[in-house]
Amino acid sequence: MSTPVTTVDRIEAAVAALGDGPLTESALQRHVAPLFARVRAAWCDRVYLANHSLGRPLDATDDDVREGMAAWYAHLGGAWDAWEAEMQAYRARIARLLGAPRADCVVPKTSAGQGLRAILNTYDTVPRVVATRGEFDSLDVILREYVRRGRIALTLVEPGADGAFASDAIVAAIGARADLVVVSQVVFNTGQRIADLPMIVAAAHAAGGRILLDVYHSLAVFPVDVAALDVDFAVGGAYKYLRGGPGACFLYLHPRHLDGSLRTLDTGWFAKRDPFAYLRPDPPEYARGGDAFLESTPPVLPFYQARAGQVLALALGVPRIREHSLALQRRLVGLVNEQAVSVAGGTDDRGAFVTITDPDAEGWSVRLRAAGVWTDARGPHLRLCPDILTTDAEIAQAAAAVAATRPRRE
Repeated sequence: MSTPVTTVDRIEAAVAALGDGPLTESALQRHVAPLFARVRAAWCDRVYLANHSLGRPLDATDDDVREGMAAWYAHLGGAWDAWEAEMQAYRARIARLLGAPRADCVVPKTSAGQGLRAILNTYDTVPRVVATRGEFDSLDVILREYVRRGRIALTLVEPGADGAFASDAIVAAIGARADLVVVSQVVFNTGQRIADLPMIVAAAHAAGGRILLDVYHSLAVFPVDVAALDVDFAVGGAYKYLRGGPGACFLYLHPRHLDGSLRTLDTGWFAKRDPFAYLRPDPPEYARGGDAFLESTPPVLPFYQARAGQVLALALGVPRIREHSLALQRRLVGLVNEQAVSVAGGTDDRGAFVTITDPDAEGWSVRLRAAGVWTDARGPHLRLCPDILTTDAEIAQAAAAVAATRPRRE
């Protein structure tokens, strides 16, 4: 009897066929694009440049979710063996992408915000928190609500006149004392890559605090190494560049915080030392390492849902993805600039998408969609993100559509 071909087998075989060296459109279209046949067929008449918002799923994603369901149908309660194994595989893959030293540093969460709350709820007194005005809404609204209820004291760093956040300003806001610093590695609306992160981390630690890094717009965009950065915590998810959809998120904790000294109110029975023994010692006895930060019964299908995208990113290699992304961005920037439209992107100090800043960015995005180019806007920033499936013809089409739909000024 032959061994079934798995998602990992199919993806790794397709990537191996690419050979070594830089990614090229011809090779990607020949070997990797067929892994996305379903979504490509559904979107064959449109140019999708919203990969920074919701990544395109592989065909294998549907098969993987069905695998998780099949275990339930076949084994009922016995499905937990397969589900637990997939959760551990999910943690291990995220750890590799993060540069984390071990898999249990990664704690599955359903959102980045859930990870932030878990850390905020480790403080027994009111902590001083420093963050930027550029944090994504899911984190920003949590911070503001905690302020409203008197749970934290919050200092927000403003952007400069150019709309960018200066590392010196963040360090100055940290000052002599900060309990927690929250900062994004790539700012969600402008694509700015925060410079001098080691300096910010050092300042947070010198002030007696810890740092939480939002890697949602950097993971699988360029190499991330949380161990080298020495960050205390990181949050992110698979919704965008990892093509894993909603619900497949995580909290990273540095190993120094996994010795049992750090406790959170965001807990549950899966965090117990032996959850299936149903013992109730008082105080509760928690599992070792990162398992102590698990909560109640986890949603299991997101682990399957995220599998294919994680495997693809690891197989391609993030440095190669980054090199190809920058080339596509530069091509798009060049063509749009030829149309007398100013666009930023394609440089190492930015993430995976390019931006056009305009007061009518939202309306511009709507007009682009009507013209068959799918993108989005956040405030005055129109965002366009090519990815490994994007062809040069699509980039040219998008650039022409940008010029044709630009806002008309009196």
